[in-house]
Amino acid sequence: MTASREFVYVGSYTGESGGEGEGIALLSRDPATGDLSRLGLAARTPSPSFLARHPVVPMLYAANELDVGTVSAFRVGPDGSLKLDAVVRTGGVHPCHVAVTPDGRHLLAANYSSGSVSVHPVDAEGRPGERTDLLDLFGEGPDPDRQKGPHAHMVAPDDTGHVLIADLGSDRVWRARLDPLSGRLLDLAPAIVTRPGFGPRHLLRTPDGAVLVAGELSAELSWHRPGAGGLERAGATPATTIPGEAFPSEVTGGPDGRFVYLANRGPDTVAIFAWDGERATRVGEVPTGGVWPRHLTVAGDHLYVANERSHAVTIFRIDPQSGLPHPQGAPVAESSPTCLLRWLPA
Repeated sequence: MTASREFVYVGSYTGESGGEGEGIALLSRDPATGDLSRLGLAARTPSPSFLARHPVVPMLYAANELDVGTVSAFRVGPDGSLKLDAVVRTGGVHPCHVAVTPDGRHLLAANYSSGSVSVHPVDAEGRPGERTDLLDLFGEGPDPDRQKGPHAHMVAPDDTGHVLIADLGSDRVWRARLDPLSGRLLDLAPAIVTRPGFGPRHLLRTPDGAVLVAGELSAELSWHRPGAGGLERAGATPATTIPGEAFPSEVTGGPDGRFVYLANRGPDTVAIFAWDGERATRVGEVPTGGVWPRHLTVAGDHLYVANERSHAVTIFRIDPQSGLPHPQGAPVAESSPTCLLRWLPA
């Protein structure tokens, strides 16, 4: 392994969740070409459906999406190897997202099925401890199958001590304040109330202060700007131009903030939007080259897509002027991939 190469970790669904993955896979990325090479299985752990990293120390966290939800912490070696350091219970059911605060002092997990958010203190070495809070959300939506109660789908802490929580079940994006001493989430209130049946899944903060939200149930992308009443809706657009059912998953931005990428399960596409600070304007939509794109990430001038049901990661080179991704090379085989995490060795 040369110093010029990078790593990409791949989370997956394992047999515990009906998937075919074995745990967390390790890929090597060549930053010059964008090519990926599979190095092997980095860690066996049950259904690590979402991955995150500590902002300072070499620690990787995996949300184990199980009936008895846990988060596993792995020490990352210089060669990309993973060594299990700690496993903590979230107190909820099916944690599907995990994030670390910018100061590295707390870890948060979104428990999807139980509609709650857990908080765990993190020590100076990156090791998470037993939870200091378990915040139960509330509310419901009009979809009788998906919105009978709250479903926390993403937690997004910022450097001001506040946390945004995308709640698919209640059609809200909540805001809470994380008390740094007690590790409790306080002052819960809706930051965004979407239209009924929108189903907020994931969100993206833009450099100019806006928040874009992927609506899994309505197949829309909405954007919201700070206003007197919090985050006020400024617009929305269909997630895809292809007829039929669509279930948007991940939304992410390009390196300079000019373009936004949205994965669409169903039509199996990535929609590309130009972002000018006021609105998202569609500039294109491309097939992912796989089935059921659950997650995507941008690294340099490349876009990578985890296609869960076709068991592959596909690679695209992004045109820097148009923002459009173009397929590159053959897909990398990965069983039931659900999340991609880029890792630059120190």
